[in-house]
Amino acid sequence: MKWKLSILFLAIGFAAQSQDCDILIINGKIIDGTGNNWYYGTVAIKDGKIIKTGRDIKLSAKKTIDAKGLIVAPGFIDVHTHLEGDEIRDPEAKSFIYDGVTTCVTGNCGSSNTDVGKYLRWVDSLKLSINVASLIGHNDVRKAVMGRANRDATPDEMKRMENIVEKAMSDGAVGMSTGLIYIPGTYTKTSEIVSLAKVTAKYNGVYASHMRDEGDSVTQAIEEALTIGREAKLPVQISHFKLSGQHNWGRSKVTVPMIEAARREGIDVTIDQYPYTASSTSISTLIPDNVLADGQDSIKARLQRPDVRKYVINSMLERLKKRKLKHFSYAVVAYYAPDTTYNGKSIEQINLMKGRKHKAKEEALTVIDIMMNGGASAVFHGMGEDDVKRIMQYPFNMFASDATIRIFGAGVPHPRGYGTNARVLGKYVREEKVISLEEAIRRMTSLPAQKFQLTNRGLVREGYAADLVIFDESTVKDLSTFEKPHAYSTGFQFVMVNGVLTVDNGTHTKARGGQAIYRKSM
Repeated sequence: MKWKLSILFLAIGFAAQSQDCDILIINGKIIDGTGNNWYYGTVAIKDGKIIKTGRDIKLSAKKTIDAKGLIVAPGFIDVHTHLEGDEIRDPEAKSFIYDGVTTCVTGNCGSSNTDVGKYLRWVDSLKLSINVASLIGHNDVRKAVMGRANRDATPDEMKRMENIVEKAMSDGAVGMSTGLIYIPGTYTKTSEIVSLAKVTAKYNGVYASHMRDEGDSVTQAIEEALTIGREAKLPVQISHFKLSGQHNWGRSKVTVPMIEAARREGIDVTIDQYPYTASSTSISTLIPDNVLADGQDSIKARLQRPDVRKYVINSMLERLKKRKLKHFSYAVVAYYAPDTTYNGKSIEQINLMKGRKHKAKEEALTVIDIMMNGGASAVFHGMGEDDVKRIMQYPFNMFASDATIRIFGAGVPHPRGYGTNARVLGKYVREEKVISLEEAIRRMTSLPAQKFQLTNRGLVREGYAADLVIFDESTVKDLSTFEKPHAYSTGFQFVMVNGVLTVDNGTHTKARGGQAIYRKSM
């Protein structure tokens, strides 16, 4: 009889031990990612998963986090990033982690590794602090087959591009992206994109697009994106939804209803946005597309021709006139390798530094000089705050940084790479009450997880990956500014990635618990 009792007690002991967890989060206000109201509760984590949530959980744990007065939410998912090249420079991904981001979708704007499977395997071997999913970028697919040629693809070239997209999707890409203001995407007809999108659709992928225009022709660009989704029969994600140029301010009253109407039609279209009134991209976007064909040597040779220089200058001056501006003060260099004294200065200021006359024509020549030396990244001020808020209130809109992993101290980059989520939570939720806290969290978590089929992420739910953020809603704040961008967000006290404590009491633990995320199998 004694041995039976011993076995019974041993069995009870094992049963109790099996309910123990690695981390127990108590006393927090749980916002689960669905958009529902917060509630007080406990979250138990074991082996990288959430094993229990609720109000009455009694488990022992290796570590207990008292989240009294704090919000417990799913880790944020940034659906529009450009990680390629910076993963190895800072595998701790501090600019994302300190902003509450636990998962990034890279490969946007048509730019990606063309061998997505190899890239994701490399991500897993490197071990980052964040999870990474990838799109396959159309521009790089086209470059791999056709270079920067300004012409239609031949049938053989189309087949080769389709094969690259097919392999990428088979290897785990979550969709295909385009960058239709960048070379060679700008040379591509809609029919080519539809053909490649149909390959993407076979694998239930998403079509994510940096549209052909975000200013004067924005409505036509939106219609093209919707046409691709309609004809290829796949979900559409319109990247960094905005209105560029002061003369376009207020047109969100037209563009947002276009998205609403498309959804009523049955097109699965959603958008994303960064919460700033400035964009950031290459200074080359000031130059007419037909001048940018082929490589840097060809661009340089064209810009040396007097007739081409005159054409480029006139084109830039016409752009300035449309914006109702007298100078290129709205374009600020973020990073220029040949002369870093340009960093953080507008084209207008750089022109004066060079001793040139204070005239727009001379400033256009300064842009040409920069392009002759390989170009530069830049920040472009020219969006309206009312449009930012109106777009933000659209319920099927996600928040995204459109950023790399920031290397602290390098250049004068757009602050969105440090503070996108904190800015939404601090400025637009707490201070200006543009949207509610629960709604903001939904946009940062379950909405992107659903759109990009990131299974078992985006909710505080049993069985889901333990990607979690714990923050103070009263103090969370973005500290990065356009003048002094290198500053991490504050207020995120704890961050977990796959159950690995990555931020502990506001400090990065140097843990690298991220994983490559592969598209959900069909």
